Amino acid sequence: MEIHSVLNVFNSFPLAKLEVGNHFYWQLGNLKLHGQVFLTSWFVILVLVVASLAATRNIQRIPSGIQNFMEYALDFIRDLAKNQLGEKEYRPWVPFIGTLFLFIFVSNWSGALVPWKLIRIPGSELAAPTNDINTTVALALLTSLAYFYAGFRKRGLGYFKKYIEPTPILLPIAVLEDFTKPLSLSFRLFGNILADELVVAVLVLLVPLFVPVPVMALGLFTSAIQALVFSTLAAAYIHEALEGHGGEEHEEHS
Repeated sequence: MEIHSVLNVFNSFPLAKLEVGNHFYWQLGNLKLHGQVFLTSWFVILVLVVASLAATRNIQRIPSGIQNFMEYALDFIRDLAKNQLGEKEYRPWVPFIGTLFLFIFVSNWSGALVPWKLIRIPGSELAAPTNDINTTVALALLTSLAYFYAGFRKRGLGYFKKYIEPTPILLPIAVLEDFTKPLSLSFRLFGNILADELVVAVLVLLVPLFVPVPVMALGLFTSAIQALVFSTLAAAYIHEALEGHGGEEHEEHS
């Protein structure tokens, strides 16, 4: 009886009830999914798959058109990974860093270029995938899993020594840092994309002709920067997990 009373007290405080906007739900048993996020995410994935197939369908020694663009994107991602991870470690992580960058980049630009608001679905509205906190949190958690995997794979159980070096007193701070990394990644991306779309929407309502155009152009630029920032920080976190304390210096002297 006492346990039932305690549960009733907790149920009276809906701590996880806060939502932004209207959502189109898919019910899978007891699991409730935001359907509109899946729809727009699949659109972004389809765009990337079609672009990849078009670029590799008829490969030329002297690239042109879509092949030239995709090779430039690959070189850019490879340089980004190399600058953050170093010459020895970057190659296995190019697919992961590249996937993050391209997915976020196309998602952000889809919010600025695709008229999602004109597409009506029951009880909801469409928007860029990165306009939903669930998407950005998922990307941040994948990044966290990646750098934990990188550190544990290279250094084994010795990876966890970082939590007590140089002194065990810093253990709570080191643990807190691992929680704040995905939080900062997810909220930075979500906040910037949501704010940009809200500003454009308000300006379109107030001044529907030429004034929103420069703001939309600025939004495209900031959207690209957010994709670059997210993928760069992800690569930096992976590099931090790989290098350890004094690991690189020891390898150089040996």
